[in-house]
Amino acid sequence: MQYFETTIAGIDGTDARFAGYIPDNYPDIDPDRRRPAVLVLPGGGYEMTTGREGEPIAFRFLAHGCDAFVLHYSCKPSIYPTAVLEVAEAVRLMHDHADEWHVDTSRIAVIGFSAGGHLAADFATSASDDVMRAHGYDPDMLRPAALMLSYPVISAGEHRHDGSFRALLGERYADPDMMREVSIEEHIGAKTPPVFVWHTVPDDCVPVENTLLLIAACKAADVPIEAHLFPTGGHGLSLATAETAWGGTDGIEPGVDVWPSLAFRWLDRVFAR
Repeated sequence: MQYFETTIAGIDGTDARFAGYIPDNYPDIDPDRRRPAVLVLPGGGYEMTTGREGEPIAFRFLAHGCDAFVLHYSCKPSIYPTAVLEVAEAVRLMHDHADEWHVDTSRIAVIGFSAGGHLAADFATSASDDVMRAHGYDPDMLRPAALMLSYPVISAGEHRHDGSFRALLGERYADPDMMREVSIEEHIGAKTPPVFVWHTVPDDCVPVENTLLLIAACKAADVPIEAHLFPTGGHGLSLATAETAWGGTDGIEPGVDVWPSLAFRWLDRVFAR
């Protein structure tokens, strides 16, 4: 397996940390194999990115036969659009190095957790298309084929996770036009790829209404969406196992830990189309 770690320069002088986990090809199996690829965006309220939602997630997708990449994007005091442009650059690198990294560029997915879910959706929908074009990226070329979201921050409206939007927007927080620009449910449309999302109903940090708004917006726009709502568990569960539990004990939810298997089956169906 190849492993690399590099930095992506943010527009504000900060650096994002970009890591790749790339299985080798073997001449006695398929020397020219191209694999699907998954870019993992951890959460942290746009104030930090947690390791609990980075490498452990990448390893699960590696085991499922994917190339896996993790982006620890720039957070507070960096503000919008620094992080989404770093995502664009990460995906551009995946395209540019497709031969070296054995990436099937028609089968790239992005998965985001909490605020990382907002960032993933911001990148995959049309929300930041104009911003990306203004900085030299082609959003239609880079747009992923699949979008996966775990307990995502979606709406900047009534059910918003206030801290995420304050960190994301800085002094522009509460500007009505800016809040609409980063409210994902306002930007679901024909260009939005198929969506997989899961959330716990009792989440007392990012209300489940964020996912309900996402479901409604996808339904209205005829965007395929598979959603799983779990009746137990709080926020930030990651894999919901001891592997990613806080302190090894807090955040273990046996009823929720099925979500990776559900996501893998969904992803295989999407990529088979």
